[in-house]
Amino acid sequence: MRKSTPWSLAALIVTTSFSLPAHTQESASPLPSVVVTTVTERDIAPELSFIGRVEAKEKVYIQARVEGFLEQRLFTEGSIVKKGDLLYILEKAPYEIAVAQSQADLAGAEATLKNARSDLSRKEELRKKKVVSEASLDTSLANESSALASVMQAKASLRKAELNLSYTEIHSPIDGQISSSRYSVGNLVNASSEPLATITSMDPIYVNVPVSDKIILEVRREGPITEPTVTPTLTLSDGKPYEFAGQFDFINTEVNQNTNSITTRAVFPNPNHLLVPGQFVNVAVRAKETHPALVIPQSSVQKDQTGYFVLAVNRDNKVEIRRIDVGEQIETDWVVTNGLLKGERIIVQGIQKVRPDMQVNPVEEGA
Repeated sequence: MRKSTPWSLAALIVTTSFSLPAHTQESASPLPSVVVTTVTERDIAPELSFIGRVEAKEKVYIQARVEGFLEQRLFTEGSIVKKGDLLYILEKAPYEIAVAQSQADLAGAEATLKNARSDLSRKEELRKKKVVSEASLDTSLANESSALASVMQAKASLRKAELNLSYTEIHSPIDGQISSSRYSVGNLVNASSEPLATITSMDPIYVNVPVSDKIILEVRREGPITEPTVTPTLTLSDGKPYEFAGQFDFINTEVNQNTNSITTRAVFPNPNHLLVPGQFVNVAVRAKETHPALVIPQSSVQKDQTGYFVLAVNRDNKVEIRRIDVGEQIETDWVVTNGLLKGERIIVQGIQKVRPDMQVNPVEEGA
């Protein structure tokens, strides 16, 4: 009997391995596993994102209306003031003197008018008796009219003096936050001086949002806007959402030629004064009415020179390329407007290890 050499055993092993059936070799290589999700349909509200700038609804510059030295400042700089709060007091003495003088002038004018009317009354009685001439009566009538005009002028002067005296007290015309005071107590101010301070309203507050004229055009083509059909919401600079939704109340009447956009304005409640004029915010504009749409995870979408596509798994568990059209992004999902059907399976994990026409082992997401 021949003895087997090591070389003959090796040859036997090689020959045997290459003579195994093809299906036995394939079964030794397991199918690649991929995570798939089913294309679903859900009600969505279309949403667009913009950058907006916060603006005060009201901004008032506090101005002196009469000349005088600042005697008192009655507010804390940077504090919240209410409409009617007393802010500044100017020296009153010169204006109190002017009021007293006007009151005296009025009293004198009224005494003269009283005397002229008495004289006119006497002349009218005497004229009936034909004791005085017509010319004398006319003179008395003229004197009475002149005295009446003097009274009216004195009343006007007194009103002006009282008004100037009232201007020595400067009150807040609105609710809001007041700035620092430009002038300190002891400074001389007048109507031509720079504003003493500025009051900015804080609640509610505006957010200006520049919107492409194309978007505005699309909206107007759908018909006249009788009431807002979208709701603006904000995301602050720290990435956190603002707790109150707003409402659009104004669309500008012309296009900005530099940006080719139209400025729209939304008003937001601001009770906690988180929004500050001049601040930039992210504005999400979402439609109030929803509509059904196909939605897929953004992680499943890829893009090449041709456009967007996903890898789908057919009924035979083979990979297929599907060219798609995408709409708006909704959180971590993407709306698909064309290229997929409800119920189809697409790959969300394991994309890098498969290719078209390859058979795979699909595992449902979350299974």
